[in-house]
Amino acid sequence: MKFEYDVIVVGAGHAGCEAAVAAARLGCNTLLITADMNRVAQMSCNPAVGGIAKGQIVREIDALGGMMGIIADKTAIQFRMLNRSKGPAVWSPRVQSDRTRFIDEWRKTLDETENLYMFQDMVIGLVIESEEGEAQVCGVETALGITFKAKKVVLTAGTFLNGLMHFGPTQIEGGRISEASSRGLSDQLRELGLTVGRMKTGTPARIDGGTIDYDKVTVQTGDDLRLTDGSVKRDFHKFSYLPSVKRSLPPRDCYIVHTSPEVHKILNDNLADSPLYNGQIKSIGPRYCPSIETKIVTFADKESHQLFLEPEGELTHEFYINGFSSSLPWKVQMEALTRIPALKEIQFYRPGYAIEYDFFDPTQLRHSLESKVVGSLYLAGQVNGTTGYEEAAAQGLMAGINAARSVRNLDPIVLGRDEAYIGVLIDDLVTKGVDEPYRMFTSRAEFRILLRQDDADLRLTPIGYEIGLADEYRYESMKSKYAERANLVKWCEETSVRPTEELQKFLEECGTGLLPGRVKIADLLRRPQLNFENLMQFVPALNERCEEIEKGRREEIIESAEILIKYQGYIDRERESADRVSRLEKVKIPESMNFDEILAISTEGRQKLSRIRPATIGQASRIPGVSPSDINVLLVMLRN
Repeated sequence: MKFEYDVIVVGAGHAGCEAAVAAARLGCNTLLITADMNRVAQMSCNPAVGGIAKGQIVREIDALGGMMGIIADKTAIQFRMLNRSKGPAVWSPRVQSDRTRFIDEWRKTLDETENLYMFQDMVIGLVIESEEGEAQVCGVETALGITFKAKKVVLTAGTFLNGLMHFGPTQIEGGRISEASSRGLSDQLRELGLTVGRMKTGTPARIDGGTIDYDKVTVQTGDDLRLTDGSVKRDFHKFSYLPSVKRSLPPRDCYIVHTSPEVHKILNDNLADSPLYNGQIKSIGPRYCPSIETKIVTFADKESHQLFLEPEGELTHEFYINGFSSSLPWKVQMEALTRIPALKEIQFYRPGYAIEYDFFDPTQLRHSLESKVVGSLYLAGQVNGTTGYEEAAAQGLMAGINAARSVRNLDPIVLGRDEAYIGVLIDDLVTKGVDEPYRMFTSRAEFRILLRQDDADLRLTPIGYEIGLADEYRYESMKSKYAERANLVKWCEETSVRPTEELQKFLEECGTGLLPGRVKIADLLRRPQLNFENLMQFVPALNERCEEIEKGRREEIIESAEILIKYQGYIDRERESADRVSRLEKVKIPESMNFDEILAISTEGRQKLSRIRPATIGQASRIPGVSPSDINVLLVMLRN
């Protein structure tokens, strides 16, 4: 058995699994330590991957060579593209996953990854050495009394650091239900100078799907298309850009029910027993994923709230009640839910609960996710104040990449805000910090037209390939896809047709003008009423051209080409804006600069700059409290 490694990853949640696989595949001997090897990448809350902006993150993870998208596809039981009614800049994929198979696929991936080793134990402390007066991590100590040495350590402890669960007045120590919390690490890191805070999250009750009255629910189907022979079309509805990755599980429906004034009265009458409102919980929960108690208080004028009943897997009867997160006593949860007609006879598998846990101030991190306080220590996931599997996995991937590159004395990979939602996520954490659990939204990205879900591989696969994480097959697949897209766009720009009477009639019915003479196909596609799908019915030449595209990738390439044709002007303008902003990212600020001595900068500006220590003028300009005039002073100082 080895006791020395290049990289040690602490915790096998979504961040830890991505970090461990990335570091190992980049050539580092990597040890992944977790308290339970049978619950790796556990979906502690809802059994789903993706969602608004989160889906873009998963596609970026896949494009770089990470694993979340592939495993989500292999275990998906429903796919939906959210925000289809809006522009493609905010389209976001989401899959409902089989929770058990998701774990099994991740475990298989970990077992089969070369250079990656696993050990089941709880890390209770870091081994710290001092180099030139600065603390450096060089290993970990476990509950079994074993010391493992490492050049780099990635901490991804999730909600386990001093985790405390709340079931009404009942409090149980734990990182999640039936799993012990981790003690010792927070205190050690606080003594070393890291700022430690507390956050809260929660989860709903799980129920037996066999006790739901399906005659009283609204069915929510996925986007999968059932063909005439009864099979399901899945070649396009997936996360991974790899053509070889296929979905295999049959789709399952989700269901919608609604709360009522009667349900709200039961909840309101028992708010005194809610840890969120009686002072038992003192930390801050996620604003954008509120508990049902918070909903009925914040939106007191609403008579009902929508709840989604989501299956936990292909075969299990277990259902997740999305929208009913609660820390109320289990009897209150049961009484309220059974007032919903479809849930009148439900059987609980387990009640909902809230959990408090420690996190570390992310402004004490570099953009590489290495700690500024303790050298060679990387932090990723909920320990940085984020919420969500996707945000955690993205941080884990980047921490694993950068830890491995640091072992090889290579520069870190830092993604820009115009390159990836991952870049927005990390920059927001490091530059602005958090005062509540951070969740990604499309509105957080100022260049979201550039960060669409359809072309993350074009943006990021070259980077993944250059650093050695994305393999040759993925890289060549990406190149062939965009060569095909370019050929299709060029053909549409060059090919003109004479509109048929049927097309003229269709346009007239849509309320748009008739077309004179011959017109280019690209100009037809730029009309809001037309797209590839309906235009192919009226233009046989377009249908024939699309039939030439490889069948397994046809829909993906056609959709991407259509977006490019319709929105090229917007894309070009946003690219110009991003290029102007990126110039500030190239102006480096020396690490030795003493901001306290620059009296021309405001007092608040000096305090914020001294605490966060931005690496570039671009980063400094995004720090709350640093004004444009402060930035101008810095620019003058740097010129001098």
